[in-house]
Amino acid sequence: MNNAGTAFPQTLRAVIFDLDGTLVDTADEFVPAVQALRAEHGLAPMAPARIRASVSNGARALVSLGLGMQETHADFEGRRQRLLQLYSEVLGSAARLYPGIDALLRRLQAAGVAWGISTNKPRPYTEPLLQSLAIDPAPGSVVCPEDVAERKPHPETLYRNCRDLGCAPFEAVYIGDHLRDIEAGRRAGMYTIAAAYGYIEDGDDPDRWGACARADNSEHLASLIFRE
Repeated sequence: MNNAGTAFPQTLRAVIFDLDGTLVDTADEFVPAVQALRAEHGLAPMAPARIRASVSNGARALVSLGLGMQETHADFEGRRQRLLQLYSEVLGSAARLYPGIDALLRRLQAAGVAWGISTNKPRPYTEPLLQSLAIDPAPGSVVCPEDVAERKPHPETLYRNCRDLGCAPFEAVYIGDHLRDIEAGRRAGMYTIAAAYGYIEDGDDPDRWGACARADNSEHLASLIFRE
């Protein structure tokens, strides 16, 4: 699945992660939020696996999935706000770094490689989540939709990360669990890794995203990044 136009950095200076489904497993917080929203509308619980698979698509997709409601519906925005309120009530209670990520971040620090986060998750939810996780070493850059004019798949967020981290895009690796992540990384000229362990919907295939490499589990990332 190698994207022939992008080589691994000769000098690796930064590793940038998508947040939900790549760096942090947040599904155990979104699942109860969606189930609670369904219950408020008299709907039976949904299979948790269906909700997990859609987490990376954001709140709009979760409302559409959970309530079977189109975004054009007059009540859609109110339902979206209610889902976010329900999510806020559990935010940080069950989210956790994927296995091996903490060790990878310490290894990056020891190697003098910076790290950051590029996410479409709004800052009012990103900051409390990161505070609850207290990741050490902390990210050197966190770019949210409020920080840019164009969100992913536009590469602007990744350009902002690189400025923050003091590197050029070709000196960085970007890891994400959605086509939009890989598209953003490719457009930025970065080496990209598809996080196939993340929130992948039925019928989607990470091998078709055009990433330079694929990580089948989060513990596999270290070997891809350190070329082992």
